[in-house]
Amino acid sequence: MDWVPIVFVTFKVLVFGTGMFFAIKWHYDKEKEEEKRAVLRTGGKVAAVFVLVLLGLGLVTFVVAGMLGLDLNFP
Repeated sequence: MDWVPIVFVTFKVLVFGTGMFFAIKWHYDKEKEEEKRAVLRTGGKVAAVFVLVLLGLGLVTFVVAGMLGLDLNFP
C-alpha cells in the first residue's frame, strides 16, 4: 500500500512534465513558423518584382531595337 502514492505521483509528474515540454515546444515552433511565413512572403514579393522588372527590360529592349531598325526576326 505504501508504493501506490509513489507510483501515482511519479506518473503524474512524468505526464505533466511531458505535457509542459510539448506545450512550450508548440509555442516556440509556432513563433518560428510565423517568422518563416513572413520571410517566405517577402521572398515571393522580391521574386515577383524581379520577374516584372526582367519582363519590362525585355520589352524596352525590343522596342528600342525596333526603333533603331535592327532585325528582330528569327532565322
